[in-house]
Amino acid sequence: MKLFHGTNIDFTEIDLSKSRPNKDFGQGFYLTSIFSQAREMAVRRCEFESCGQPVVQTYEFDDNELNNNDLNILIFESPSRDWAEFILKNRKSRGKKVHNYDIVMGPVADDGVVYQLNLYMQKIITLDQLVSELEYRKLNNQYFFGTQKAISKLNRI
Repeated sequence: MKLFHGTNIDFTEIDLSKSRPNKDFGQGFYLTSIFSQAREMAVRRCEFESCGQPVVQTYEFDDNELNNNDLNILIFESPSRDWAEFILKNRKSRGKKVHNYDIVMGPVADDGVVYQLNLYMQKIITLDQLVSELEYRKLNNQYFFGTQKAISKLNRI
């Protein structure tokens, strides 16, 4: 399968230490199977950093690796209680690692999702209401590669 990474500065080696902490699935290298989503991320990154040019890197990933018992993989097919709680743990982790997955796949928590997560954290809505609010949103996807073992399965093309 082809996966895309949007950035503001091209690079040849993936350095996990340069990844930002407190993201949906933790500190790691994020990709998507949707080219337009990666392009939008590259543009946003340029605006946020006030430098660089939008770059979309393309990687090949053998999806047979998802059945590799040597990799610790978590897949969220759609928003759920487990997905919401997992994102909350990672976003509130203060840079600490909260899981040992090599690869995590699932929906992206966009700005609308973050708003709903904040309502939940402020105890304005329940976890069930949060999941209900997220259930019918059209969400993009993301692939988190959080270890060197996982990164070694990516081939840039």
